[in-house]
Amino acid sequence: MGRLAAFFDKPRLWLNGLLFALTVASTFVVGLGWSLSYLHADRLASDPPPALTAAVLLDPKALGLSLLYAVVLMAILLAHELGHYLTCRRYGIDASLPFFIPAPTLVGTMGAFIRIRGAVTRRRQLFDIGVAGPLAGFVLALPALAWGLSRSRVVPAIPADEAIAFGEPLLLKALGAAVFGSLEAGQDIILHPVAFAGWVGILVTALNLLPVGQLDGGHIIYALAGPRSRRLATAWLILFVVLAVFFWVGWFVWALLILVLGLGHPRLLDDGIPLGNARKVLAGVVLAVFLLSFIPDPVKGYDLITILRQIGIGI
Repeated sequence: MGRLAAFFDKPRLWLNGLLFALTVASTFVVGLGWSLSYLHADRLASDPPPALTAAVLLDPKALGLSLLYAVVLMAILLAHELGHYLTCRRYGIDASLPFFIPAPTLVGTMGAFIRIRGAVTRRRQLFDIGVAGPLAGFVLALPALAWGLSRSRVVPAIPADEAIAFGEPLLLKALGAAVFGSLEAGQDIILHPVAFAGWVGILVTALNLLPVGQLDGGHIIYALAGPRSRRLATAWLILFVVLAVFFWVGWFVWALLILVLGLGHPRLLDDGIPLGNARKVLAGVVLAVFLLSFIPDPVKGYDLITILRQIGIGI
């Protein structure tokens, strides 16, 4: 970990640019799949999907929607990281430009990060840097989700074994009810690619606001509560196990990642100085954003109990 951190400590603009370009490409390729599903949604419940011929893959509508998905998602992720970066610059704290992570995942990326090379020594600095990223990303993800939902499609329900079902945060449930009302039995919503990009942005916001370790939420809660926040972090690690058993096994990976990154924070120089009422109100806003965005089961049907049953181990 030390060598890896040292590698990102040096300015490497060529690497920032290369990773950005590769992530645009990976999100575009993944977006093509979601765009084809959206365009052919009315056939998915009853007919086999269209063969992936050159004509299908090069359909201008599909390519345009794929590009739109990539642009919207990259804008949300970039806003998140620039929120951190610009706040660091405001306080004169050395930080790298964003490093994006291309990956063949369901969304085409594993997000992005900046490397904060300077020391964060004040509570207000830590709090402001922590909240700036999630709020900036959320400000773009929310209209993307709302606009995309207005163009999403209601189709006959697709068999569960032939489709990937994603979890719905409270925000999506509320917006979906406002746009579509109550769906009838046997109906599904196929998200427009922009709505899916907004959903990814909402998920990224929630994951980063988890109040534990080196995540944005961990920085925020440490700025608010100091070393006492360590107890909350331990409770969340236990909660991750519960969530993995009953909702989504990916929470095991998050628990491991947080343990690797560490739960501790360097002591601040002004632990005894209050944050002020304005930042406490902002902390309440951030909490509301987290509750509206959190998804216990980002991908449905992949909890530990279900997986064990599928491989013949009954619980």
